[in-house]
Amino acid sequence: MTMAASPNRTESLRALPGDDVRQILWRFADRYDLQMLVQSARAVARGPVARLVAQGARNTHDWTPDKAQLLRAYDESGITAVFMEPSQGGFIEGPKNMALALIAYELAWVDAGAATGSLAGCLALSPIHEKGTQEQQDYYMSRCAPAQPGEDRKPWRGAFCLTEPIPYVGVDTGLLGGKVRIAKWEDGQEPMLQVEKRGRFITNMGFANFVTAAVESDDPRIKGTLMVILEETDPGTFDRGTPTRKLVHQLSSTCDPVFSLTVPASRIIGGYEVKDGVIVPRFSHGEIIEAVFRRTRVTVGIMTSAKLLSAIEPVIRYGRGRFRGSSAGGPGTPRYELGLQMKEDVVHRLVDVWATGEASASLGFEAARLFDQLDPLERQRDRIYEERGLKGMSLARARRQLTKDALAFLNGSRPDLKGDVLVETALLDSLANVLCPACKLWNTGVGSRTMREAVSLMGGYGITEDCPGFLGHKWMDSQLEATYEGPESVQRRQLSLTMTDELFLAQFKTWTREMRHIANDHPGTGACALATAMQMWLWTLHHLQKAKDAEGNSLYHSARQGVTFPLADALCWILASRSQIMDLMELAQKGPENPTVAEALPGLLRFYTDLCHVQAAHAAGEVGRVCAELVFGYNRHPAWDTEGCASCYQSGDLDVMETLIPGIASAARGYADVVEESGAHADKAGPCARFDGLEHFTHLRVRMDGCLTGSRLAKDRAAEAVSKVMIPEALDYPV
Repeated sequence: MTMAASPNRTESLRALPGDDVRQILWRFADRYDLQMLVQSARAVARGPVARLVAQGARNTHDWTPDKAQLLRAYDESGITAVFMEPSQGGFIEGPKNMALALIAYELAWVDAGAATGSLAGCLALSPIHEKGTQEQQDYYMSRCAPAQPGEDRKPWRGAFCLTEPIPYVGVDTGLLGGKVRIAKWEDGQEPMLQVEKRGRFITNMGFANFVTAAVESDDPRIKGTLMVILEETDPGTFDRGTPTRKLVHQLSSTCDPVFSLTVPASRIIGGYEVKDGVIVPRFSHGEIIEAVFRRTRVTVGIMTSAKLLSAIEPVIRYGRGRFRGSSAGGPGTPRYELGLQMKEDVVHRLVDVWATGEASASLGFEAARLFDQLDPLERQRDRIYEERGLKGMSLARARRQLTKDALAFLNGSRPDLKGDVLVETALLDSLANVLCPACKLWNTGVGSRTMREAVSLMGGYGITEDCPGFLGHKWMDSQLEATYEGPESVQRRQLSLTMTDELFLAQFKTWTREMRHIANDHPGTGACALATAMQMWLWTLHHLQKAKDAEGNSLYHSARQGVTFPLADALCWILASRSQIMDLMELAQKGPENPTVAEALPGLLRFYTDLCHVQAAHAAGEVGRVCAELVFGYNRHPAWDTEGCASCYQSGDLDVMETLIPGIASAARGYADVVEESGAHADKAGPCARFDGLEHFTHLRVRMDGCLTGSRLAKDRAAEAVSKVMIPEALDYPV
């Protein structure tokens, strides 16, 4: 089905996209278990959660009995059990990243604190799930699962304790204040550990039965750092601490706990070995949190996506009803029917909010699906490495060879590697290492700024407690999400390393060609502008890796965050827009197969095509701005001195040339720098900068600007569709 926008087409968006559309876009139309999970999570979000917010439960920091009722709702709806395997009391077998992402989306649609409280239990279990021994996994997972029929027990709740108290909170997750030492170690007996840990901003701490805590050795008989499981019944102090005085996320319990406990060494997550009388944990705390955060960051990013998309309906309703009740116009008049949406600015800004929300959701759910693919492959890879006895240097050599093999597979010289577990894992891993921090950085960073636009479209109503859709709360909540599991600088730092990986860049080039093909078949999507932006970004990266600044210093290295961080930001814009366009392609392909979607598909595709075009134009603009600043910004501007004027015309020389080429003097003064005999010159900073060696970049920049042709027409069409789309009579949750 073609999606090129034509002025003669009359199809338009009929209603707000529903579940059938979202299931296709996010690739779970064939997953009945996920569809039922969405309905269960939505019932909790728009029922108990929404009622608590409407009743003012966010006005207290304390974990109240009313808030505690949410835990039972999570258990009864299946939300709590989604993280466990069926053998542990769960109901979804296999990877859970997509399931957790959908839960986060549904709960955050109403309140991010509720989403955080739900997901924090999974975060507490994640170190055990990712790196724990089989015994640890079975023991804690089964106890955290809701009670089965006939069981008389309460499910355990967990908390994840990484950060340290103020004044050093969050300075460096590699430096820990928590300490562990040997409390008792008798011959033939299991060592007993003394753990001292203080936490800051620990979610679920008000009711947690156990904690997974990061600590470092304070004893020569224990090596390095580790993560350990602490239970509330362990001997010593298990002090939940005082509630954190948050301005946001009040439907989750957050405290600053203190622990001083004696626990058996078997609580070390992943187990340990004893070498020469020293306890050596199998995994450092850094290895564990790397495995945990590279997955859980995605769900946090999706929470902000949900906010943006949840704002669309309230803003439309507010805009249309803004003037109703006045004497200036009755039913049937534009003022009554459209209200503020008579003005182009209002609908244009709402289109920007909508496009950003769709792009961020597309990026987030693509990352979640990717991790669902990667999880089983990683376990197969690890088994293969273990069977081959690969460790240390031998493992490093094997990985280097694997990179070469994967590149050979990509360029077509090794087709025999298709289906190879190690190659497939390496390729997906290189993408995951980029998509995860990109999703967290862009969704929460750009999302929180865009959420401010959504609130502003509600006028003064937007910052009231009873704002429809709780938009003021959501705007404030998004500020915290931008710092969860590492603030923007952490994500940018990770991206600056992973985005230069040669396997990622090889696949990035494939994506660029793919965008060209899409642009050819579907010219209204903005894919052409995005493909040129991708070319420009890649050219800029390669240029910066070799270039030096005016002082002769290298530009692209870890200390030059003024270079690496903006380039990471630009990449995120590209990735989000690409994910959005790929979702549109999925809708165009699979939409006709769904009877519910097919009837209104032409108008839906037209609208989503225009949204993609709008977002691609924004992405291209950001990439162009960032790349131009980096390519030109580190060169010294020519001055009106001997060196700077070396390329200028001298007026005397022009007079001589005038006798040979009439008109050259006046022409030169029109387009070039000329220095008069008196030394006078044009009023500006210096002679115009030259672009020697940068001709390809300037060509790309001009080409990309031209690729923006039609993007504003797409925005006009999308804005018109927004002004006409049908919405329900009222929000489906209380205000």
